[in-house]
Amino acid sequence: MSVVLEHMELGFPWTCLDPFLFTVHHLDHYPEGHTHQGPHPDLLAGRPIGTDFTYQDGWSMYHGDKIPGFPQHPHRGFETVTVVRHGFVDHSDSLGATARYGEGDVQWLTTGSGIMHAEMFPLIHQDAPNTMELFQIWLNLPPRNKMVPAYFGMLWSEEIPTVTLPSGVTVDVIAGELDGHRAPAAPPDSWASQPGSDLAIWLIRMPADSEWTLPPTAPGVNRMLYCFVGSDAGVDATAIRKEEAVRLDPEQPARLAAGSENTEFLLLQGRPIAAPVFQMGPFVMNSPEELQQAFVDYRTTQFGGWPWSRPDPVHDRTEGRFALHADGRVEHRAMTARP
Repeated sequence: MSVVLEHMELGFPWTCLDPFLFTVHHLDHYPEGHTHQGPHPDLLAGRPIGTDFTYQDGWSMYHGDKIPGFPQHPHRGFETVTVVRHGFVDHSDSLGATARYGEGDVQWLTTGSGIMHAEMFPLIHQDAPNTMELFQIWLNLPPRNKMVPAYFGMLWSEEIPTVTLPSGVTVDVIAGELDGHRAPAAPPDSWASQPGSDLAIWLIRMPADSEWTLPPTAPGVNRMLYCFVGSDAGVDATAIRKEEAVRLDPEQPARLAAGSENTEFLLLQGRPIAAPVFQMGPFVMNSPEELQQAFVDYRTTQFGGWPWSRPDPVHDRTEGRFALHADGRVEHRAMTARP
C-alpha cells in the first residue's frame, strides 16, 4: 500500500488533522519601515484597514491600523505555536508578558482558560525591506486541560536542534525527536508534553536533487506533510509542489525527493485527541455549552483585562530579541538571524 494516503491542494488556512486544528503560512514582503514601524502612510491608500488580507503589493496589514499584525484579541481552549522564519513579532498579553522574537524563534502559547494577546509585525528596518514569514499552528488541548491557566513560553532558535543529514537535508526539530535530537520542552499542559502523544513539528529543507527517507512512527498517529517551497518534488511515487500536502501512513517510511529546485516541507504529526471540537472564532471547546460559556466569561472578565496602553503595542525599533514573562523573569538573545 502506498505511503501517501491522500494528496490535497492547500487553501487558507491549511487543512490539519487531529490534534492540530489548522495552520496558516504568512509570507509578506513588507517595504521599508516608517518612523512608527509600519509602512509609509501613503502605501495604505485603498486598503480595507482593519481587515486587510488583500496581499496587495505582496503584503497585507491584517487587522493592523498603522502597523501590520493582529491587535489584542482573546483565545480559550487550545494552543498557538508561532514559528517565525524571517522578520519579527512583538507579543503582548493579558498575563503581563511581552516579547520580541523572530528569525527562527518559536512562541508556544497555551491559551487554556483564557488569554488576550496581540501579535504585531514591526517593520524595524527603515533602509531595507522587512520580509515577514511565519507559520501559526493551532494545536488542540485535551478536555482535561481546556481550562488550565494560560501559559506563555519561548523556544529560542539557539535552543531548537537542527539535524544535518548526509544528503545536505536539514531538519529543525521544533517538537518531537529525530536521530537522538530532542526539541525543547513544550508547555507543561500541552498535548505535546503528554506521554505517548508522538507529537512532532519539523521544518525540512532539501537542496535541489537531494533525497531523504522520513522514518516511520507509531501506529494510529496522524501525519501530514506540507510543501511550501519547490515546484517538482516527490513523496515516493506522488508528485508534490508548493501549496500541496499529503497525508501519510505513519507506519511506513516515506522517501522525499527534491526536484530541480530547493524544496521545503512542514511536518505535523501527533496521536489524535479524539474529542469533540466546537469552535467559534478564537474559542475551541468540547461542547456548545462550553463554547457559549467562553463568550460569557470573556464579556464578564476580559480574561484578566488588558494591561497595555494601546491595543497594538510594539517595542522600540532598537529593541533586540527578548521575553518578559508573567513572573517577571526576563530573557535576552542576540539580534542575529538564523539561516
